[in-house]
Amino acid sequence: MTPKQIMESGLQEGEDCFAVATIVRTAGTTAAKPGAKALLREDGTILDGWLGGGCVRGAIRDATLRAYSTGQPQFISVSPEDELAQKGVSAGDNVDGIQFARNGCPSKGTIDIFIEPYLPTPDLLVFGASPVAEKLVELAPQFGWAVAAVEADVPLDPRTSNRARYLVIATQGQGDLAALKVGLADNVDYLAFVGSSKKFASLSEKLIAAGINPAKIDAVRAPAGLDIGAVTPSEIALSILAELTQVKRDNLTKAAQNG
Repeated sequence: MTPKQIMESGLQEGEDCFAVATIVRTAGTTAAKPGAKALLREDGTILDGWLGGGCVRGAIRDATLRAYSTGQPQFISVSPEDELAQKGVSAGDNVDGIQFARNGCPSKGTIDIFIEPYLPTPDLLVFGASPVAEKLVELAPQFGWAVAAVEADVPLDPRTSNRARYLVIATQGQGDLAALKVGLADNVDYLAFVGSSKKFASLSEKLIAAGINPAKIDAVRAPAGLDIGAVTPSEIALSILAELTQVKRDNLTKAAQNG
C-alpha cells in the first residue's frame, strides 16, 4: 500500500491506526495471489485492497487484533486441515513466528499473509522551559516521538485513543509541584522528573499531603533518565531519551507476551 493510497483512504501515519496486509505466498487453488495487498482497520475490516474471500477473513481479523495489541507484525499461514496435519501443527499454533489457521473452504489452498501494523506515534509531553526541556523537545522527534511543550499548571488535553502518552517534568524549579500534580492526575505510560532524588523526596511529601496516592508518586522516575553520567543539558536529554526508548520497547514486549 503506497502513501498515496493511505492518504486517499483517510488515514495518516502517526495519527491513525492502520495495518497493511500482503500475501507473500500461495499454494494450490487460491483466489488472491502473491503481492495482493489490503489496508486494514484496527478491527480487521478491509478499507482498501483485496486478499481473497471469506476463507481468510477470520484469520486476518484475529491477526490484525494481535498486531494492534502488541505492536508487532504478524505472519499467518491459512492452510487446509490435511496440510496442517502434514506439518504437525494445528490451527492456533504459533511455530517460529508463524501463526497457523485453518482454511475450511473447498478450494483447499494455502495463503501466507504478512500483516504490519502502523501505530500512532507516541506522545511525549515536556513540562518546562529549562535547557533540558528545550534539548528534549529538539531531539525527541528524531527518535519517533510526537513531542510537545506543555504548561506546568494547565490540565492536559484528553488522551487520544490508542496513542501512548509519556511525560517528562523538566521545570527545574519553575513550577515543579504544579507540574507534578498535573502529570499525576493523568493516565500515562511514563512519568519522569528532572531533578535530584532529594528534591523529589521533598516534593513527594507535599504531594502526599495534597491527597495524591503514594503508589502513583512512587511510580515517578526520579531522577529522570538512565545513569550515563550526564552533566550538560544535551547529555541529560540524551539519558532521558534512552530511558524513554527502553520503557517503550519494554511495553511493546510485555504486550506481545500478553497477546
